[in-house]
Amino acid sequence: MAIWTPDLQGRQGPKYLQIVDALAEDIASGALQPGVRLPPHRELAYALGVSANTTSRAYAEGIARALIQGEVGRGTFVRAASGDRIDTDLADMRRPLSGPVDLSRNLPSPGLAAAHLAEALGSLGRSPRLRALVDYQTEADLAHHADAAIEWVGRSGVAADRDEVVVTNGAQHGILCALMAVAKPGDLLLAEALTYPPVKAMAYRLGLKLKSVARDDDGLCPDALEDMCRTHGVRALYLSPTLHTPTTTTLTRERRARIAEIAQRHDVFLIEDDVFGQLKPDAPDPIAALAPERTLYTTSTSKCLAPGLRVGFVRAPRDHADTVRGAVNLTCWMTPPLMVEVAASWIKDGTADRLTALQRETATRRHGMVRAILGERQIRADPFGLHLWLELPSHWSADALKAEARYRGVEIVEGAAFAVDSDARPNAVRLCLSHEPDEQRLTSGLEILRDTIDAPPTRSALVL
Repeated sequence: MAIWTPDLQGRQGPKYLQIVDALAEDIASGALQPGVRLPPHRELAYALGVSANTTSRAYAEGIARALIQGEVGRGTFVRAASGDRIDTDLADMRRPLSGPVDLSRNLPSPGLAAAHLAEALGSLGRSPRLRALVDYQTEADLAHHADAAIEWVGRSGVAADRDEVVVTNGAQHGILCALMAVAKPGDLLLAEALTYPPVKAMAYRLGLKLKSVARDDDGLCPDALEDMCRTHGVRALYLSPTLHTPTTTTLTRERRARIAEIAQRHDVFLIEDDVFGQLKPDAPDPIAALAPERTLYTTSTSKCLAPGLRVGFVRAPRDHADTVRGAVNLTCWMTPPLMVEVAASWIKDGTADRLTALQRETATRRHGMVRAILGERQIRADPFGLHLWLELPSHWSADALKAEARYRGVEIVEGAAFAVDSDARPNAVRLCLSHEPDEQRLTSGLEILRDTIDAPPTRSALVL
């Protein structure tokens, strides 16, 4: 049987997207039936006269759009229609393609890494390091992973050496370990007035006092931070300067410099969450580059590469790095070596760069969809971000819109979920654009939300 060869005649745009568009059309027309095996990407590349990297990217995008699925050792297959089943357990291991459209989860686009995982695991299977990866880690193993951490944080402009980096189970675990390293029960932790919700829970569990620092349209206000540090005994400040959750704000270089100077003058530790930093290529250098002796810099691979790759990194001042390691040992003993090895290999061989670029492309394309559907509403967004902040008209409250949207089949998060102070309830919602694999579902969800906002609240929404 002849291999499937897409017709690219007359198509515009990058070659890999032309291939994906042709794939989608052939599936929709019935020319490609569920369960059909597609040619290996190198074989398809030869047939089309393009590079293997082009077809590899096309298959990765096809997986992200839930058109196809890869099976280790078998190949790549056309997915079954929603509700049907292909003869593989992988058919159930995907984000739902039916039910409510989920705009509430701030996860990267799924499936982009799947095409690279089989190759990485195959290489590991032939590696002399394999036995070490199922055992407790030695200093040599830790040094190998520390080198990958140094390379990863260095891409954002943060210098580090092996004594200063700690590998964690993702950025959230890194934040927890950083707090455990510099704060004790009763200490005062500051956070932006709108912040990453788990930080509130961490402060409670660790017995920390939590207060908010005011922010404006440009992010955290240095003058407000100065006032808090002058009038309170502040131990640490948690902040996310780049693609802030939930508002998408990126702090300017000038504000970062002022925050660094204030922290140094008042002996305050900074816990800098830069989990989105590598998605934004024009972001200013992290605060950790300005005040390395006061900053515990946390990041991860999850937002750029794959959400299931639970690998994070903390770069800490040398005299606090061992305390962060102790917190890792206390909370999970060690990060899973096999998972860290996959992340390290991707950082070293360039796969991480390619996957990050694909996430940026997906984000930019989906923000274009938002502009086309939601138009000129009060939206704060960044083309490289995975989410946006939508301020609501006066006839809607965020709680009522959340309830009405859920009734109509769309999940969103209201602004109050991010507020440090319970009486501060911004009339806005966060929308996440990358959790849904199917862009038709994303389009449908955005259209439902647009129509809901444009109509007056129903009686049931007003009651809620």
